[in-house]
Amino acid sequence: MPNQQSSALRVPEADASVDPAEFRRVMGHFATGIVAVTAHDPLDGEPVGLAANSFTSVSLSPALVSLCVAHTSTTWPRIRRGGRFCVNILGERQQAACAQLARSGGDKFRDLDWSVAPGGLPVLPGALARLECSVTAEHPAGDHVIVVAQVHAMEAGPVGGDGPLLFYRGGYGGFRS
Repeated sequence: MPNQQSSALRVPEADASVDPAEFRRVMGHFATGIVAVTAHDPLDGEPVGLAANSFTSVSLSPALVSLCVAHTSTTWPRIRRGGRFCVNILGERQQAACAQLARSGGDKFRDLDWSVAPGGLPVLPGALARLECSVTAEHPAGDHVIVVAQVHAMEAGPVGGDGPLLFYRGGYGGFRS
């Protein structure tokens, strides 16, 4: 049986030979889906949200997912303090909603079409799927934090509907199988 002890991990220092702009350009060759993370801020009851393209499943049992959020995000602390949040997997027709939630500051929900899910969280109509989650761990990673969250409820739209909203080489697009 492999050793499952936790070991201290070394926090890497920036490698001066890796230009951040070039790293972003090269990584842009990897197409990613986009999610909108939504919640209610318990302090003012307002809906809050952010867009992320670093989202993945982590474990089937228990059901865990992860996403990465910039340390500079002013929205993530508001989402986290609500306890639960919704991950909306965006469809190809939701580029405008993605852009609105990706911007910094301000009322990101102004003029944004949204509703309340049975669990009480704000959700985006037209999302391909939704997962209601709560944070189980946060891991610092460079200029981001890796958030690991447990899934408590989920639903997916009908098969054969819209394709996913994808981010590739600095632009948005869709995919049809």
